[in-house]
This record gives sequence, structure tokens and C-alpha cells, in this order.
Amino acid sequence: MELFAAFLDIVLHLDKHLASVLQQYGNWIYAILFAIIFMETGLVVTPFLPGDSLLFVAGTLAAAGGMDILVLCFTLYAAAVIGDNTNYWIGRYVGPRVFRWPSSRFFNRHAFDLTHQFYERHGGKTIIIARFLPLARTFAPFVAGVARMTYPRFFTFDLFGGFVWIFSLTLGGYWFGNIPLVKSNLTLVILGIIALSLAPLAVGYLRHRLRPR
Repeated sequence: MELFAAFLDIVLHLDKHLASVLQQYGNWIYAILFAIIFMETGLVVTPFLPGDSLLFVAGTLAAAGGMDILVLCFTLYAAAVIGDNTNYWIGRYVGPRVFRWPSSRFFNRHAFDLTHQFYERHGGKTIIIARFLPLARTFAPFVAGVARMTYPRFFTFDLFGGFVWIFSLTLGGYWFGNIPLVKSNLTLVILGIIALSLAPLAVGYLRHRLRPR
């Protein structure tokens, strides 16, 4: 319970914690942020790390003179793309080991083939949209690899989706994060970003629950 409370404190007061890290480690902040974004997008076991709010707060600190905004954006962009591609290839490597099994009670070969077809048709949109959705952001590239989505197609959409995600939120913090009203209510802004990020997942869940059986 204490661990969860500490994590919640970090997420909700990310501005203070990140500012402290910046003050303590200086330019190492770029490597630290790279590692966080890489792990959030590249490792299936770390979807809980802050993503959207971290980008916004980092942009806010850059506007205050703590970091170079271009170096920050391209560092985070590299982390997001490398993370997604690592996740894709993990899925691609793990997938064949499982999917060599014939259809059985625990594995449906037909369902796998349909998943592959879905990613070939709609995988591009999925990769881009998932960038803005917690959890989905972590699992989408892994599933794309498992489903054997064509790599050049995945890579192209991933480059575009990563660019839009990183630059929109980081520059949003850079341009608006230090406006007095926003700065004095940054915790509420972070909560708002988290709520907006989770809203599509909540809507999808409700639609699924309310759908006639």
C-alpha cells in the first residue's frame, strides 16, 4: 500500500519530482527520460510508467530553461521509436514459438490468422491511436509483432505516431505549461491529461458491456 501511495505521489506531483531530478542530475535528465519512455513503450511489464503527463511536464521544465527543447523532443522521440520496435521484435520472436502449436483448446490458429489480417488492414491506425492510450501504447507493438504485421508497414506508422505523440505533448507543455493559470494548477492538468488518455478505454469498455449479447 505504501508503494502504491509513493507511486501515486510521483505521478500526481510529477512536476516537483522531475524538477528535483533535473536539479540533482543536470544533463543526465535526458538519459533518465529516455529510459522511462523506452521502458514504458518497449517492455510489456512496465505499462504503469507515466507517459503523457511526463512529456507535458518535461516540456514545461524545458520552457523554464532547464532543458533544450529540441534535444528533449528528439531524445524522447528516439526512445519512443526504439521502445516500440524493441517491443515489436520481442512479440515477433515470441510469437512463432507459441504459434507453431496446432489448433487446440488453448490455441486457436484461425483466431491468430484473423488477428494477422486485422493488423494488415487496420494495424497502421491501431499503432498511431495506441500512442495516446495508456496500456494500449505498451501492448500494441507487441501484439503487432505477435500477429506478424509487415515490418516496413509497422515501422512507417510507428515513426509517424511517435512523432505526433512526442511533439504534441512535449511542445504543449513547452508552450502552455508555464502560463500562470496552468502552472498553479499543474496537478489538475496532469489529472486531466490522465483522464483524457483513459477516456477512450473507458468508452470502449462501456460499449462492450452495454452491447447486446
